[in-house]
Amino acid sequence: MSGAVLNNINPRLDAHALSVVLRHSESKLVFVDHHSSSLVLEALSFLPKNEKPRLVLLQDDSNISGLTNMSASSSADVDFLDTYEGVMERGDPRFKWVRPNNEWNPMVLNYTSGTTSSPKGVVLSHRAVFMSTVNSLLYWSMPNRPVYLWTLPMFHANGWGYTWATAAVGATNICVRRVDAPTIFELIDKHQVTHMCAAPMVLNMLTNYPSRKQLKRPVQIMTAGAPPPATVISSAESLGFDVAHGYGLTETGGLVVTCAWKPEWDGLGQDERARLKEVREFCKKKLPKYMVPRNVVFMEELPKTSTGKIQKFLLRQMAKSLP
Repeated sequence: MSGAVLNNINPRLDAHALSVVLRHSESKLVFVDHHSSSLVLEALSFLPKNEKPRLVLLQDDSNISGLTNMSASSSADVDFLDTYEGVMERGDPRFKWVRPNNEWNPMVLNYTSGTTSSPKGVVLSHRAVFMSTVNSLLYWSMPNRPVYLWTLPMFHANGWGYTWATAAVGATNICVRRVDAPTIFELIDKHQVTHMCAAPMVLNMLTNYPSRKQLKRPVQIMTAGAPPPATVISSAESLGFDVAHGYGLTETGGLVVTCAWKPEWDGLGQDERARLKEVREFCKKKLPKYMVPRNVVFMEELPKTSTGKIQKFLLRQMAKSLP
């Protein structure tokens, strides 16, 4: 509403990487959770005085005196504007929203984690965010007034678009500081959660939790990224999760085609030709004819790097060797 560009920052970055992001993005204002205050202050120490952004403290009931403590431990040249609550109290109710001149104006700036070099940024326009949000809602058929559990970080591709999608359908947002299995199962029951997103690692964590229990009613969970084994998906569904995931990759004319995976497709067997036909029939219903894959390769696991990223160059080599 202020016309500013949003930049969701990964608090798991070290201070140097964070300083690179703040400097490259030319950030003017940073909202700082009190748990990340020392990290942010260290990152600002790498910046010249004239490039240091102003800070707003996000505190909770257990840290009411956070701004005083934070200011006392910081250097004199760091400008703490106020707490979030203080900023809201001084707000002007007659302020007119600063709307974009056109839909191609920038709205969000995201950065990679910088695992291979310095973090790299990508800009999303208002149009891109709108399209992503609508696609997220349609793909998942998200109803009105869901209860959404934030087990996916908002800095992870803007929470896969559900930062805005949940607002569009009037969702109740359940936020957590830490993502662990006991907390997730407790919050699902406590708040009657209906939807949540989880990277494959989180899905695997839930299915391997020793004290896991059957959910009282199905919870829809979206997973993406490096695909989990079908056994993990089956285990999650046996607990009461309704899992949605799209993967199964093949190369057609330079395009990577994604189709919904079914556990019964996992592994090889004599019925491979029948399963191949099933995949193709599914793709024909969802994709233009020229994008329907001619070949489908069933693999126990896609090749990944040590950090869990899919090694696409190996998939391309495999695709080139197909008849």
